[in-house]
Parts: sequence; C-alpha cells; structure tokens
Amino acid sequence: MSARDANSLRNGRGLSDQWADGVAVRSRTTERHIAVHKRLVLGFAVSIVTLIAVTAVAVLLGVRFEECAGESASRAPNASSARANQSRDAHSSQRDEEAAQPWRQLRLPASLRPRHYDLRLAVYMDNFTFSGEVNIEFECVNATRFVVLHADGLRVDRAAVYSDSKKPGVLRVHRQFQYPANQVLVVALSRELKPLRTYKMNITFEAQIENELLGFFRSSYVMQGERRYLAVTQFSPIHARKAFPCFDEPVFKATFKVSLKHESAYLSLSNMPVEMSVLDEDEWVTDHFSRTPRMSTYYLAWAVCNFTYKESFTRSGVLIRLYARPDAIGRGYGDYALNITKRLLQFYEDYFKVKYSLPKLDLLAVPKHPYAAMENWGLSVFVEQKILLDPKVSSFSYLMELTMVVVHEICHQWFGDLVTPVWWEDVWLKEGFAHFFEYMGTDFLFPKWNMEKQRFLTDVLHEVMLLDGLASSHPISQQVYQATDIDRVFDWIAYKKASNPRHGGVGTGDYLRTHMYGNAARDDLWNKFSEAMQKEGKYINIKEVMNGWTLQMGYPVVTIIRNDSLDHSVIISQEHFLYHPDARNRDPGLLNTSFQWQIPLTVSVGNYTHISPESIIWLSNKTELHKMSLMEEGTWLLGNINQTGYFRVNYDLHNWRLLLEQLMKNPEIISVGNRAGLIDDAFNLARAGYIPQNIPLEMICYLTQEREFLPWHAASRSLYQLDKLLDRSEEYSIFSDYVLKQVASMYHRLGWPTSPSNGSIMQAAYQTEELQREVIMLACSFGNKHCHNQAMALISDWISSNKNRIPPNVRDIVYCTGVSLMDEDVWEFIWMKFHSTTAISEKKVLLEALTCSGNTFLLNRLLNLSLSSDLVPEQDVIDVIIHVGRNPRGRPLAWRYFREKWDILNSRYGEALFMNAKLINGVTEFLNTESELNELKEFIEENEGEGVSALVRAVEIVEANVRWHRLFRQQFFQWLRKSPDS
Repeated sequence: MSARDANSLRNGRGLSDQWADGVAVRSRTTERHIAVHKRLVLGFAVSIVTLIAVTAVAVLLGVRFEECAGESASRAPNASSARANQSRDAHSSQRDEEAAQPWRQLRLPASLRPRHYDLRLAVYMDNFTFSGEVNIEFECVNATRFVVLHADGLRVDRAAVYSDSKKPGVLRVHRQFQYPANQVLVVALSRELKPLRTYKMNITFEAQIENELLGFFRSSYVMQGERRYLAVTQFSPIHARKAFPCFDEPVFKATFKVSLKHESAYLSLSNMPVEMSVLDEDEWVTDHFSRTPRMSTYYLAWAVCNFTYKESFTRSGVLIRLYARPDAIGRGYGDYALNITKRLLQFYEDYFKVKYSLPKLDLLAVPKHPYAAMENWGLSVFVEQKILLDPKVSSFSYLMELTMVVVHEICHQWFGDLVTPVWWEDVWLKEGFAHFFEYMGTDFLFPKWNMEKQRFLTDVLHEVMLLDGLASSHPISQQVYQATDIDRVFDWIAYKKASNPRHGGVGTGDYLRTHMYGNAARDDLWNKFSEAMQKEGKYINIKEVMNGWTLQMGYPVVTIIRNDSLDHSVIISQEHFLYHPDARNRDPGLLNTSFQWQIPLTVSVGNYTHISPESIIWLSNKTELHKMSLMEEGTWLLGNINQTGYFRVNYDLHNWRLLLEQLMKNPEIISVGNRAGLIDDAFNLARAGYIPQNIPLEMICYLTQEREFLPWHAASRSLYQLDKLLDRSEEYSIFSDYVLKQVASMYHRLGWPTSPSNGSIMQAAYQTEELQREVIMLACSFGNKHCHNQAMALISDWISSNKNRIPPNVRDIVYCTGVSLMDEDVWEFIWMKFHSTTAISEKKVLLEALTCSGNTFLLNRLLNLSLSSDLVPEQDVIDVIIHVGRNPRGRPLAWRYFREKWDILNSRYGEALFMNAKLINGVTEFLNTESELNELKEFIEENEGEGVSALVRAVEIVEANVRWHRLFRQQFFQWLRKSPDS
C-alpha cells in the first residue's frame, strides 16, 4: 500500500471512496459577499482547482489500482506465492494493507463469523450444471465494511446483505468482485457492519458439475449396457468453495439446511435425513433436509444418483444405509460393510462414552473418488473398491484393507466431524487418531487378528519411518499459510506418524466431550492427556515431551554401546536418522538444526534362556552414561521393547553378533514384535550405512525357524526394497538365490492353500493364511521353480475349464506369475476377464496382473489404454503406471510414460495430493542409476512448481539409491559370494 493510501485511511477515508463512480466538486455560495483583492481570489481559485484535480487523479488512480489488482489476480493466481512464508504481522506496512484490503490475506478475516447457511440447489444431470442460492446468517465480531468469503470457479450473479437488527433492511453494496488469487468473493458495503449484530447475506450462483474429482463432480458406471451418471461432493480440504460461497475454513463452524432439486428419476442424499420432499408438476423433486449440527464446511456433503440401498439399525436407533449401484446391492456386495458399520458405531459410542450425534449414517459407494473414502458427517463416501466385497472371490488382504478403511472413516464421525482441528497444521489430530483406531477397531471386530499389537508395527511404524527418514520430511504439525499449502499436510506423516506413540485412548473421551461441536488444537489434546495421567498419579508434562515429536521432523536412531571401562554401564546416544545424510547439507535450516528428542527407551537384558523384565531410561541429551543391572559377559541388550517408541536402535557390533546368535539358537526368547523390529532396524540401518551390509543378510537366516507371520512380513518388505535396487544388476541372481534358500524350507512346509469349503474368507485363520501367502509370494517373486509351475498349472486349469479354482488369497500372486511367464494368450485371457467380471475386488487384482508381463508391447498398450479410454477406471490409472514401474522390464516404460504424460496426469490428479504424491513416488522410488537421477532432475527443472514437495522427495530417494550402489553394493555382493548359504 502506498503512503497516500495509508494516510487516507488514517484520516478516516475508507477504500470505498476510491471506488466512487466519479468525483464531482459542488460549487459553494455564501450569503455574505466578501470583497477581496482580485489577485488573491485568483490565487485562491487556482489552489482550489489544483487541489481538486490532484484529489480526482488520486481517487481515479485508486480505482484503477483496485481494478488492476483484481485483473492481475485473475491472470496470475500465484502472484502472492512469494509472500507465502511470511507471517501476517511480519511488517507493519503489510498489516496496514491487509486491514484495508482483507481479501489479500491468506486467511479469511476474523471480523465475521457464520452461524447458519440455508442452501438451495437445482441439479441438472442432462448438461452437468447446477444453480444455487445461499442465505448466510452471520455475526459481526469487529466493525468492517467488507464481507469476504470463499468462492472458487462459481459464476456469482448477485449478492445482497441485510441487517438483522432492530432496523432491518438491505445494505447498499458499493461493489462486489472475486479475487481468484485467494479464491474469495468480496462484497464492499457503503457503511460498516456493527459489532455484536447479526446480518444475513443472499447470494445466487451457478457452476458446472465438474469432471475432476473435487468440489461437486460427476461420475458414471455402466449397467445393463447403459451408462448412468451420478454427482457427488468432495469438499475436503478446501473445495466446498467450488460448490457454494462460504466461509471455507474449519474454524468457521455453522449449521446448514440443504435443499436439492433434481429430476424424479434420481434420489438425493445429504448429511441429514430428508425432512420433506415436494414433487413439482414438471416431474422434478425438491428434497428438504433437516438442519445439521454445527460443523465445518468441508464436512458438508450431498449426492444425486439412482442407486439403491440396504439398511440396518444400531441398538440406540441410528439408521445405517449403504447406497451403491443396484446390481452391487442386489448381489450383496455391501452387506459386509453395512454389518461392521453397525458394530463399529456401538463400539465407538461405548469406548469414547460419547453418543453418535446424528440420527442416520449413510455409506455411499461411488465408482471414482480422489481418496479411498471421505468421512462427511452422516454421509461417508467410499470408492467402490474400499467398501464393496464379494467374499467368494476376495482375498483376505482385500477384506482386511476394506475393514480398516471403514473403521477409519467411522472413527472420524467423532475425531474430525464432532471435534475438528482449528486449522490444517493440526490435521493430524483427526487423522492420527483415526489411523490408530484402524487397528483398535479392527481388533474389536476380529480379536484373533491381533492387529493393534502386531500388524501396526509393519504397516504403520515401519512404513512411515521410510518416509520420515528423509531430509525432505516435515514435522507432524507444519505451518500452513495459503490454500496451495494445505494439501501437502495430508500425507503419511499426518496419518501414520501421528498415530505413534500408541496412547491407548487415555483422555480421549474427555477431549471429545469438552470440544464437541467445536474446534481443538494440539495443546487441548495434551492438556487432556496430562489430566488423565494425573488422575492415575503420573505427573508428566505431556506437552513438553510431545512437542519434540510433533514440531520436529524425522526421528532419532538411538545407539547403545557397552562401556568397557566401567562395569555394567552403557553409553547411549541419539542422532537424527537419515537415509541420505548428505541431503542435510543442501538445506541450511537442517544443517544448523540440532535435532534432539526426549526418548522413553525401554531396555531388557537377555541370554539363550532368559530375558529380563524391561526397564525404562529417559534419554534427554545427545549422549548419556547409564548403569545396567544383570549385564554380564555373553548377555545381550535389547532396546525399544516391542517397538513402542518411534525410533530405531543401533548397537555395537558385538551386541549385534550376540543377537544374531540368539535368533539362530532360540528366537522365541525375543518377542514377536521385537523380532520384526530387529529385522526392520537392521535392513534400514544397513541401507543408510550405520552398520555393515552383512548383518541383515545374516539375520534372515533364522527365518527357517520362524513360525509367526509378523517377522516374515517385516523381512519380505525389506527384501522387496532390496530387490528393486538390485533387479537390473548383473549379479542379481546371487541375491535372489540367497533369498530362495532362506525361504525354501518354510515354503515346502506350508504348501499351497485350498479354497475354503464354504466359499468364504470370513472363516480363514488369519495368522496361518497370511504367513502362507507371504512365503508363497516370496518364493514366486524370487524365482522358486515349484512356485512358478504351480501358478502356471492353476492358470492353465482356469483357461481350459473356464472355472476359476484358484484360492482367493493367492490369486494376485498366481495371476501375476502366470502373466509374467506364459504367452500373450494368457495376457489376453486376463484382459477379457477384467472386463467381464462384476466383482470389484477381482477387477483390481486382474488389472494389476496385466502389469506383470515381460512383453513391452503389451505394457505399452496397457499404459496407453489406461489413460486414454474408459476401459480402466480412473482411480486405477495411477496404480497401473506404478505397477508397470515395479516390473523390471516395465520400469523404463513407466518412467518415460510418466514424463511424457505429466501435463495430463498433473491436471487430472494434481489437486488430490495423495494421488499425485502416490504417482510421483511410485514411479520414481526404484530409479537407481546416475542417468535416471539426472533425467529426474531435468524433469523437475522443466516442470518447476508442479508437485514440488513430492518431486523433491523423489530426488532424495533416488539419490539415496544411487549412493547405496556407489558405497555399499560391492560390500553387499562380496559378502554374499563368500556366504556358505549363497
């Protein structure tokens, strides 16, 4: 803002003066005649005329300045991005400008607060448009003459503001305009709104029902040869503004009353039940929905479709309906999800001691969606693959994944919908809890699965530590300044890291009851945790401990070394774990940061026959000296018992050797969780160069004695990572042969499964089935001849008999193996089955199998068909590209295809961060040559600004891969060549 503009404000002139249609100075006359000298009169007149002229020019320039500001924002919506990393009060001049022009702020001004929306929409499915009218009741908190709210891509026809006080009436609108840079609609009034008064605003608008997957978008499916359409919303995180003008920030909670007008051939859904339906003479229906509780805009939802449903009731009377394609409902594909949802609502009500807040919960299965699901309050939307289940053809893995998605979304009805984070920097407050309860809730449904104590380690802890071990990672809580920053907080750090440490739900009920129908920040959670622990007599400053884990990126590696100079003592140190330490040097912020955590290190001492009870050491400094009891010659130390802490543990080489000997002689002395943890730590410490490469390779030799699924799962995850690093190297067969020798005895012991006699996976024994599947997958992936022959025999039987007798739990392994080893006819057979099957889970498995071919012509054909036709569901296109990239023969194809089609892919998926990041990481994570690294860097230079965070992460991953090859590959193969098992 110029000094002139600032002075006019200080003198009491508002910006609306600059928007005057014109400037006219009225002549003044006096009844008294004053005689003055002519020269003086002339001089005075000239001064007045000059002053008027200057004032007029200044005002006109001000008008033009504002017009240009709006126009430039339309032309260059990213013009304000240079200020994205400045705080609002960084400079006083910026504060002055923002006060005068609140639409330029990166957040909505706090001067107005919405109370209620009355939203009426007419939906036209014939041309995919909609028109709407919204009446917003809001309160004025601070005096202002500007109403600033979000609107993105809407054609706003009219906006009117009404006083709702003792003197009702229409307020004069001086000007309204949209400022696309911040996705806002601005209504400038002729006079100020007064504090503590309520007002109403009426806005009419229209827009397209978009083909993109955000806002109010359309989808379709084919039934009985006819293409049918539906329209559904996806508002999280900032896309409600695409569907109606609103205060689209989570803290601006309000109530909503929605009305949807549509053709009578369709039905409509929203968060609340239908209160009244009105049939017009023209065969259109208007559904009026009940008023919602106070909620954030991004949880509002509606849909217009011609689906059917099945329903159930909870014991407290909540109506649950699952809506899907009529053929899917008719075949019972939604029955499983409907049943577990009923049980889960009751589980969460009992666990949190907080009743579900709405009278109904609808589950909507749609053909395409940017995410697995969205937890809209009372109307949760799922992509079909995550909620529809045919138990006769679905694998146990598919059942488990679907179960956990439903558990996650139902948890959000409390964490997220009922209590919402104040701002997106604390999105983990809802996502971390929901991800943790995926395992607790699944344990409630299937106690024998033991998900929370076991699978949590490999699927959450181990997975997120791969991402968080990069210098390009970020804290759980990260500052968010503008709309373009919001999507980046939705990643595995917010979901998986935030679910650690496992808190067991202490204080969660109090947290929900205190903040229900409102918003909360991280300190609110820490306070409730502290209060709950104080009631148990534990006085711990939770905030002080947890800030180190939520406000600091990454995690530590804790190194425990025996101190030979002092008996029974160890030196314990901590440092920031990084796969590629050199990456820190490129970031001054990281280079100058001293990472340090308060670490609750649990430790046990053991030998061949006994392990001591765990003790706890609070590690607060970089290096500490601690006394250890029961530590004698030949005993080993084990840290982070059952991996309850979010860190890795390293030891001196002597202790590693003792642990290896223990695993070979009597592994059961060490718990299942710790056996899995040792494997994961060893492989990742070796990959980063903390320990020699032979330690993890020696460790997996004990697997011939391992009867539990979890350590096998941890080993296979690590071996597949190595496999993709090595599968194009000349010495690859040395590595694959070594793995096969470790797998062979267990593979022959367990054999192959048979289809359950009752045709249902529900009765499967989880541990046995999953261990068998894990071992078969390792055997077939690394080239076991018997495994290959068995897979090909099953495929041949299917083709010749046209009866699929392949057990569901290994179908993906068999299909992929058959396609990779057999001729083109098998590929065509799988392609035909992909199009003919109606089971959603089977379509997914068949499609992924097509990516396993070694025929580059067929892989190219699949890639091109995926993106350019309707043959492959849109949400599966990314998976096709990624799976082709996992195929050694297909990796160069996928990498080239990704670069050539980036503009199309980015425009289609760019706003849905998870999908975009998944694509970038999936295609690039196994690139490992210098030439591929250079190609990646060149690609980023050519596409600067698009998917930046994911691309920066990709570079670091590929650099770490190249670094491993340069520093450790020779050592790795040198040990393998000398090993007696090779």
